[in-house]
Amino acid sequence: MTETRLDDFIRIQNVTKRFGAVAAVDDADFGVGRGEFFSLLGPSGCGKTTLLRMIAGFEYPTDGAILIDGADITDLPPHKRPSNMVFQSYAIFPHLNVFDNIAYGLRKQRLPREELARRVDEALAMIKLTGFGKRRGDQLSGGQRQRVALARALIMRPKVLLLDEPLGALDKRLRESMQIELRQLQKTVGITFVFVTHDQEEALSMSDRIAVMSAGKVLQIAEPRTLYEQPNCREVADFIGTMNFFAATVTARDGAVAVLDAGPLGTLRATSPEPVGAKVLVAIRPEKIALADSGIAGTIAASAYLGERNHIHVLVDGVKEPVSVAQQNLDRAGQRLNAGDKVHLAWQPDAMVVLPV
Repeated sequence: MTETRLDDFIRIQNVTKRFGAVAAVDDADFGVGRGEFFSLLGPSGCGKTTLLRMIAGFEYPTDGAILIDGADITDLPPHKRPSNMVFQSYAIFPHLNVFDNIAYGLRKQRLPREELARRVDEALAMIKLTGFGKRRGDQLSGGQRQRVALARALIMRPKVLLLDEPLGALDKRLRESMQIELRQLQKTVGITFVFVTHDQEEALSMSDRIAVMSAGKVLQIAEPRTLYEQPNCREVADFIGTMNFFAATVTARDGAVAVLDAGPLGTLRATSPEPVGAKVLVAIRPEKIALADSGIAGTIAASAYLGERNHIHVLVDGVKEPVSVAQQNLDRAGQRLNAGDKVHLAWQPDAMVVLPV
């Protein structure tokens, strides 16, 4: 097993979880820093919620160990772990008012009435619901229920807060607003958050670091900008945003730069460690590609006006899939683009990421 590092507040140590012959989580091994907002990101069925439930104690690893703040909690039941969990459904008791929902866990500690009331009032102020204590749970909006669920978890003062897609039931505008509030709340309380989501934009906007998962495997862990700009494989590049992929072969090397035969795109040069003869993928984000006066010739197949930007699909001879281009609409008139228009595509050398096949 990998030794615990001093900077790992949570340590996921070679953790595997099998359900019969299926490995829902396959040898996950990484750490989460103290006070970090850490997200588990991936499509449905990738293992992210199973991993979160193992940290919470609702599932137990088939192999491996889980440590929090240096203590092995692998076999502890949920109520003995220094963590609390917010579920996607929020699990608000509809027959209780907001005050009693938030105070539910505290009552088991038999605190004096004045101390309990003080801590609930502090929690209500923290989630910006001062004065809502007497409102029933079934009288709350989706955003208010989400805040109450957060307060109920945080009032127990856990070392780790676990969040299982807590914004998934909200509409787009409210979800974006709650993303900002949740991130600000995390910075205020300073608690380590482990957040599960399938929404890439949500993870990118909120997280200090993100672990991208697929089929039970952790593919890459990095800061949001690194994941977006420097994915380490096609799966990560394809899941984080939109990406164009072009097949190429390394034909020569010039120090750290690989000379690539990209077929219809011609000869390209990009930073890559791949050896001569290696088959690779050249990946380029749509917003890195410009419509230019010269470059790779193509024909517009379709164009969609999305307000602040245009999404354009360009057909290039010899390339199987249309090339996706995102063009910012910087002036009010904008450039009118129609199917059948002839265009040229160009990009800077550092726009390319070379990935193994």
